Amino acid sequence: MSDLNTTYFTNPSTFILLGIPGLESAHVWISIPFCTMYIITILGNFAILFIVKMEPSLHEPMYYFLCMLAITDLVLSTSTLPTILRNFWFISREIDFSACLTQLYFVHSFSVIESGILVAMAFDRYVAICHPLRHSAILNKPVVAKIGLAVVLQGAILALPYPFLARQWPYCRTNIIPYTHCEHMDVVKLACADIRVSSYYGLFVLFCSFGLYVIFIFISYTQILRAIFRLPTNDARLKTFGTCTSHLCVILAFYTPTLFSSFSTRFGFNIPLNFNVLFANIYLLVPPMLNPIIYGVRTKQIRDRLLQLVTLNGT
Repeated sequence: MSDLNTTYFTNPSTFILLGIPGLESAHVWISIPFCTMYIITILGNFAILFIVKMEPSLHEPMYYFLCMLAITDLVLSTSTLPTILRNFWFISREIDFSACLTQLYFVHSFSVIESGILVAMAFDRYVAICHPLRHSAILNKPVVAKIGLAVVLQGAILALPYPFLARQWPYCRTNIIPYTHCEHMDVVKLACADIRVSSYYGLFVLFCSFGLYVIFIFISYTQILRAIFRLPTNDARLKTFGTCTSHLCVILAFYTPTLFSSFSTRFGFNIPLNFNVLFANIYLLVPPMLNPIIYGVRTKQIRDRLLQLVTLNGT
C-alpha cells in the first residue's frame, strides 16, 4: 500500500478502490446486507415491470413512469454493486481507468434521470388531482413518451462532461480512491491540478437536477394540497392524499441521502470517512430496493395482482 501511495504517474491505467476505509475487516459482513438489498432490488423492480406489462388496467401515465423508475433503479444499482461486492468478496480492488470513468458516468446520469422521473410523477399527480377530467387528454401516450425521452436525454447530456473533465486532469499523486466505487468528485480529487471547473460543474448539475427539481415538486404539491383542502369531506381528502403518499415516500428515500452525500463529499462537514462512504452507498442501494416495496404495498392494483400471482404459483 505504501508503494502505491508514493507512485507518481501522469495518467493512471487503473485505480485502487479501498472500499470502506477503516472497516476492511468487516467487508464480508457488510456485503451480506448489500447483497440482500441488491437481490430484493432485482426481484422487486422486475416484478413491477412484469405486473404493469401484464395488467391492462395499469397502462396509465403513473405506471409508465413507475416502469421508467424501475428500469433506472436496476441500472443504477447494477452499475455499482457488482464492483462493490467484487471488492468485498475477492479483495479485487483494481478498476481500469476507462471503466472507472464509465461507472461514474452511469452513476451520475441515472441519478439525474431518476430525479427527473420523480418530477414527472409529481406532475402526473398534479394533473390527476387538480385537473382530473383532463388527465387523459393532457398526459396521453405521446406526451408521456416525450416526457420520458426528455428525462433520459437531460440525464445523459448533463452527466456527459463528467468523464471528459476527469480524463483531462493529470494524476500524479496517487491512484487510490478511498471509496467503494467511482464517483466524480472522489476521482478528480486525486488530480494534481486546479479542479475548480469539475467542482463548479458538479454544483451546477446538482442545482439543475436536484435543486430545480425539488422546487418543481414543491410547487406541484402546493397546488395538490390546495386542491385537496377544497374537497368537501375528510374521507375524500384522505383518499385523495393517499394516492400521493407512495410518491412522497419515494421522494424522501431518494433525495435525503443523495443531497447529504453530494454536499458532504464536497464540503466535508467533519464527518468520519467510513461513515460518509457507508452513507453514500445508501442512495445507490436503499431507494432502488424501497421503491417497488412502497408502490407494491401502497398501490392496490399492484398489490392485488402480486397476491394473485403468488396464489396461482402456490396452488
